[in-house]
Amino acid sequence: MEYQLCHIKLALPKGRFLLSTANLLKVIGVGIKGYSNKTRRYHLQSRRFSWLSAKVFQEKDIPIQVAIGNYDLGICGLDWVEELLARYPASALVKIASLNYGEGGVYAVASYQAGISNLDGLLAKRNNWRIVSEYPNLAQVFALNLRMKAFKIFPVWGAAEVYPPDSADLAILWARNENEIKEQSLVPLMKLLPVTAFLIANRESLENKDLSQILSCFSNIIASRNNVVTSPSKVIARSEATKQSHWQAKEIKLALPDGHQQPPTAQFLKRVGLNIQGYTEEVLNRRPSSDLDWLGIKVIRPQDMPLQVANGNFDLAITGKDWLLEHLYCFPSSPVKELLDLGFGMVKIVAAVSQDMPITDIDDLRSLIQGGKLTLLRVASEYVNIADKYLRDNYINPYKVIPTLGASEVFLPEDADLLIDNTQTGKTLAQHDLKVIDVLFKSTACLIGNKGSLDFSGKKERIEFLIQTLRRGLS
Repeated sequence: MEYQLCHIKLALPKGRFLLSTANLLKVIGVGIKGYSNKTRRYHLQSRRFSWLSAKVFQEKDIPIQVAIGNYDLGICGLDWVEELLARYPASALVKIASLNYGEGGVYAVASYQAGISNLDGLLAKRNNWRIVSEYPNLAQVFALNLRMKAFKIFPVWGAAEVYPPDSADLAILWARNENEIKEQSLVPLMKLLPVTAFLIANRESLENKDLSQILSCFSNIIASRNNVVTSPSKVIARSEATKQSHWQAKEIKLALPDGHQQPPTAQFLKRVGLNIQGYTEEVLNRRPSSDLDWLGIKVIRPQDMPLQVANGNFDLAITGKDWLLEHLYCFPSSPVKELLDLGFGMVKIVAAVSQDMPITDIDDLRSLIQGGKLTLLRVASEYVNIADKYLRDNYINPYKVIPTLGASEVFLPEDADLLIDNTQTGKTLAQHDLKVIDVLFKSTACLIGNKGSLDFSGKKERIEFLIQTLRRGLS
């Protein structure tokens, strides 16, 4: 068979497998320069092979990018591979081999408070199950295999462990081991999948391109490589979860953000005199405690907060205006409203394109499309609903929104034409040779609430106390 002599593209992961993958690439000598946890450059080139380039993605995005043929090869966890294949078993994604590093697995877990210790107890307990997970497709396979008569799956961006037993009966999540699960006051019921880093490929690339040289680099080490264990980036104070009072007994339930929003939120709460134990810049406890005995607190993803407040799982939450608008554009009649602009964590939501695109604003982009120079506008964004509304408001057509899970700037210019993303200074965009053509709006941290909670006499006074306390931080 005669192969095409083409450029080969490799998708590399951020996050949990980055350091181990960087070490592997160094050992096998593919010459990918600049791949480390310190770099902000996501477009990389091999110094050894002129025909090999790499791009760094959020790990969840890699199987999709390989399956649709944007990348020939990829490295990511087996969990995200199986999550895609559970939904699209006939996709063009091919599992090449485990790279024999990484650890952990995908588990089905329940809360100790639920009184469930095994699968038999699980099935005998009830008939209608609420399952929360970052892996909704694997969660569905799990429920169907157990022949659950009735179940609902609630997809979340992360922190699934914090939802049982109050907002979910079960969680399907990744953990390093069973001890890590037990330290969070959860019971491991079943290990669905062992997880290591996997080398994956696009089927058409395997059939039509000569990947033998790059694959041989991997094959020489796959069988012999020892496991490499990565370390968490911060202390996770899980043992505190057992000290938390029962969630349902709390009159007011508050969600606080993790990730980049955690440090400024913790500083703000400290400044206004709210004493939150287990929520600092150094320590992340998913269930921190407060001196206010009527206040229950959980730490979840900011992206999940508006929907969780709308569903009544929380009365209040501190999130960004961007995620509130993303929710409201999808659910205009949602019972969620902004109660207080907290003023910190300001970012701009912008539209950006490659420096090489000959436009300066959204009007130029529309003209480019109408003139036939761009037949389909590919838009990469975490903000799917914000992007969709922005494009419709500006009469952009045709377009396709590509949902991403972070590091969206890496998609341009090869895999997308337009980026809708947040930025503080614009430095990251400039580093990736992107330019801003429009500012959609500015977003800051805000307190949001459920309208029903505000109207409930038993909660109104407590909520007003918190609003006035937080307002002190604005002066």
